[in-house]
Amino acid sequence: MRSENTPFSGGPLDGRVLPVLLGPTGHPPKWYEVPVPAPDGGPATVHAYRRAPAGYSKWLGLQRGWVYEYVAGGRERRRPKWPWTKPDRGA
Repeated sequence: MRSENTPFSGGPLDGRVLPVLLGPTGHPPKWYEVPVPAPDGGPATVHAYRRAPAGYSKWLGLQRGWVYEYVAGGRERRRPKWPWTKPDRGA
């Protein structure tokens, strides 16, 4: 598997560059979660980072790689949208 050195911004990993494994399409995962164990042995705190474009080239507008940005609220959970399910009612 290939890996890519990816910078992190915000949160406890701010300013660090870590090697992240790439998927079959050559992109790093959309979310990167870092579990931090509690000092008293309690449940671990999970810090979530979302993948974002690092920037674009001036000449052709090509993407220059990825950066992970800290999301304080945690990872957003999504349910699959199947064509045969009814939409949720706003009660």
